Parts: sequence; C-alpha cells; structure tokens
Amino acid sequence: MGNSGSAVKVCTDHQGGINWLSLSPDGQRLLTGSEDGTARLWSTADSQCHGHFQGHESYITFCHLENEAAFTCSADHTIRKWDVVTGQCLAIYRGHTSIVNRILVAKDYLFSGSYDRTARCWSVHKEKQIQEFRGHRNCVLTLAHYSSRDVLEEDEEEEEEEEKVSRDLLVTGSTDCTVKVWWVSSGRCYQTLLGHTGAVLCLILDAPNRELFSGSTDYTIRTWNIVTGEQLKVFKEHQGSVICLELVNRHLYSGSADRTVKCWFVDTGERIQTYKAHKHSVSTLKYHAGILFTGSGDACARAFNSRSGVLQKIFRGHKFIINCIQIHNELLYTASHDGTLRIWDIRGICKRSKRRLKKERSGQGRSSQKGSLSRLFNNKVGCMVQQETGE
Repeated sequence: MGNSGSAVKVCTDHQGGINWLSLSPDGQRLLTGSEDGTARLWSTADSQCHGHFQGHESYITFCHLENEAAFTCSADHTIRKWDVVTGQCLAIYRGHTSIVNRILVAKDYLFSGSYDRTARCWSVHKEKQIQEFRGHRNCVLTLAHYSSRDVLEEDEEEEEEEEKVSRDLLVTGSTDCTVKVWWVSSGRCYQTLLGHTGAVLCLILDAPNRELFSGSTDYTIRTWNIVTGEQLKVFKEHQGSVICLELVNRHLYSGSADRTVKCWFVDTGERIQTYKAHKHSVSTLKYHAGILFTGSGDACARAFNSRSGVLQKIFRGHKFIINCIQIHNELLYTASHDGTLRIWDIRGICKRSKRRLKKERSGQGRSSQKGSLSRLFNNKVGCMVQQETGE
C-alpha cells in the first residue's frame, strides 16, 4: 500500500498559504508565491531562502521564474517583475481591473489572464501593454502559447497574410465554458472552441501534433485540432471536475475532484490506468522517471508506479491542500496552503523505477510479440480552483 515518507526539510518562512511554486529553467532556483503577499526565492543547492520579494498589496495568485527574473501576479490587479539577484522590483504591469490569476512568459512576451474577463500581452522588457484580448464572457483561468510556424503548412500560412508580422497565438480557457485562440499581433480571435458545458480549468498544448487538451468542471477532457478548431475526442470517465493535466509521450494524465488520476492513450482515447488512494481532490500532478507524483486536498503527496498504478509512497506532513509540486535532482518539492514548502528525498523510488524500466525495455527487446497499449505505457496553465468533493 506504500510507505510514508518524512520531509528532509520544512521551510516555514511564509506567513500565509503558498499558491504556486515555479522552478527556473536551469534548475538552480525555486520561487514561491503566497497568500501573505510576498514571493520567496529558494536555492535548490542548499534549500535556503535567498530572496524575499515584497510590494504587492494583496495575495499572490501565481508566479513564474526565469533564470534571471521572477514574475508574480496578484489579487491587487498587477503583475510584477523582480531581479532574482538583488530582489529589486524591475517593473509593475498595470491595466487589469480585477484579480490576475495566471501569467505565462514566452519569448519577449508576458501574457496574463484575469477575472476582468480579459487576457493581456505585455513586453517583458517594458512596463507596456502590447495587446488586449477581449471576448470571453467570464474570467480567464488558464493560458497557453504557440507559434503558427509550429503547426501551419506554408500554404495555410498564406491564408493568414495579415498576421505575417507575428505568427504567435495565445490560447485562453475561461469559466464561460469556452477556449479561444487569438492572434497576438492583432488581438483578433482566430478560433472559439465550443463543446464544454463547464468552466475550463486547465490546458495542455501539443503543437507538433496540432492538438490542444482542455479539462473542465463538466467532468470531461476534450481534444481539439488547434488549426481547424475541430473537436477530436471527449474523455468522459471522470466523476468530478478535471483540475490538472500532464502529457508525456502520448499519454495524458488527468487529476480530478473525483479523487483519482486517470491515464489515457491519446491516439485511441483509451483509458489505460486509474490511480486511486486520494481522500480528496487531486490538485496537482507531475510525471518523473516512470513515477506519477500527485498532490491532493487531503494534504498528502503520493508516488505511483505509472504503469501498474500501484501506490509506492505517501508523503505526509502538510496540514492543508498541496497546491503545487516540482521535482529536481531527485528531490520532490511540495507547496501547500498551510504556508510551508517541504522537500522530500525520492532517490529510492526513482532508482527502483529506473531499474524496472530498464529491465522491462530489455525484455521487450527480446520479445517478438507486439506490445499491447499497457506495454507501451512506459513510453505534462493547473489552476487554483475550489475543491468540490467532501471528505
């Protein structure tokens, strides 16, 4: 049934719940954004707090960390950019008229989604709004970005001549039950994806395959062709809101308020595995080295064998919902509404998983039989939502 693990370190510097946890691209730093209105910067080398970013006038809803700069958004309607070395606030992006609940950094763009029903695009290097995306009838909860160069053929690009200057597109999911795709250069809506009957809580983009996955409070996941807007598949087995998604090697993992995670084979729509044992909603998940790690409203993180669904380990110690997890150098980082960042050693289960995967791949190489979907199984913006299931 899996054994309990104890945290190797508990960081208690925040005075309020931690709403998000971001890892820098180089893996050297972590950023936490909190209900106390501050963000903190942590070193993955020594697990110490090396920066304290203060200035927001209300709680921080989300944060994003680059190697040299940190970004936070807040219920005070603003976004801030910070220098990770000095802790200085480099820019304040003003314009939203309600809570900013999600940001995304891509190229030289900073995108934001808000309860004011708009998404916006800003210059990363200037306190300047470049574009406003207006058309949703309710708040924008989640964002994704891609370039048409990633998905369109040359003859298709010719049809979008007015967008030639910039081929960047923004995808927004809203509580109005729609997903919209926008040209960044003009702010024009390129596609409105209709089908969900509940709020869209999470998005995962697979640009090379022209696919977008959306999870909703209508209990479904839907797959869309992001060029044509066609709905390709509907995954219907969850019995609660779909809160988080992860895509790994054509396998889609979905965490739900029904207290389970499910794994789907994208190419066929087949549900391959269901991961149980959670006592509350699954709020966050991450795949690593053949292991599926989850965080739940029951205050526990868990590690499952991704192929068999067997529970490998339970990480107990948090007092409230785990809002976000990150993994680096075989350490698991969990951030909770209890205000703590906890660090767990996962070397043991990762080593066992790697040995098992190596053995299985070796056995497959000697076999002349064609593998089933379950044998292929070896081969990933969530968002803050109210948990809808009771204890």
